[in-house]
Amino acid sequence: AAFRFLHSDFSDKTIRLIKIKYTLEHVLLTAHHQNCLTVGVYESAKFLNEYPDGAVLCVLALDEEDEDDAALQIHFKLLQAFCYNNYLDILRVTGMRRLAQLLDETSNRNESRDLHCILVTVSPNNTSEQILQCEALQQVARFCEESRHRYECLPHLELQDR
Repeated sequence: AAFRFLHSDFSDKTIRLIKIKYTLEHVLLTAHHQNCLTVGVYESAKFLNEYPDGAVLCVLALDEEDEDDAALQIHFKLLQAFCYNNYLDILRVTGMRRLAQLLDETSNRNESRDLHCILVTVSPNNTSEQILQCEALQQVARFCEESRHRYECLPHLELQDR
């Protein structure tokens, strides 16, 4: 009976993580179509400096090949500190290729965008505030909050290529 209980918990947790991955993808697609994304480490830092209350979610993306990039790690620490100090939900994801697929990044561009940091935004320049009403965004926010309650400072999701 104990094994069944543990197996059931593991399955529920796995299913929940799969659902939240798809939910995050939906949030990013919705925000992308509503022009509510700021993409790039530098661009995100600049946006947060100008509009500290203008973001509702920060996604830090890092694949294994980037883990030794000291400059990127420093930028991430600074972005994390800003997000924590300003109560901005933050997630770490792996799966840069999936992010590129979601955001319509194509390999025929001369220079691909920096997808290491993505902000879901509601800036004063953007009249569309539909993203705030998005149930998927609220689910991601609940996931971040629950992770904080479990003392997971930076929740992590793995996005899968399709």
